[in-house]
This record gives sequence, C-alpha cells and structure tokens, in this order.
Amino acid sequence: MTGTLADPKLIFSTALKACASVIILFQNHPSGNLKPSQADIALNQKIIKAGSLLDIAVLDHIIITSEGYFSFQDEGIIQGGNSFYKWQSSFLLSASKF
Repeated sequence: MTGTLADPKLIFSTALKACASVIILFQNHPSGNLKPSQADIALNQKIIKAGSLLDIAVLDHIIITSEGYFSFQDEGIIQGGNSFYKWQSSFLLSASKF
C-alpha cells in the first residue's frame, strides 16, 4: 500500500457529532518513514482550513511508525496548542513505546 485517503468530511462529521472544539490527527506510515509526504502536508492544510470555518482547531497532526513519531506541532508546521497538550502528547507517545 502506497497511500490512503482521509476524507475531511468524515473527520469533521465525527468532530461535530462529538461537539469537539479541537482535534488531533493521527496517521500511521507502515513504511516506517517519519517524514510527511507532500500529500500529508496538503491534507493537513486542507483540514486546518476546513476546521477554521467550523471553529474546530487542529492542535496537531502526528505520524506514527514503529520507530517513533513526527509531530507537525513540534516541527512548527502547525502553530498553536498549549504546554499541557505538548506535555501530555509527549508523555503518551513516549509511554506507547514500552
């Protein structure tokens, strides 16, 4: 498998049903490559734009592999979030390696 599609309509329908004000996107890269593809970056931008229209902030977009993770927030691709979220996400991702 070289790729898959994420449908922003489905993502936000779930967020709207849950009355969410923020979301965090997770995806896996079975290849083990942590670097986001151009398609990942384009999808990220599309979802952030859609979220802004719905007043639903995207706090982070995290790519997970068996070797680690890549956080768009940590790399400055997504701006915002708060220190509690950053601590909590780092703790949870670190704990998941055990």
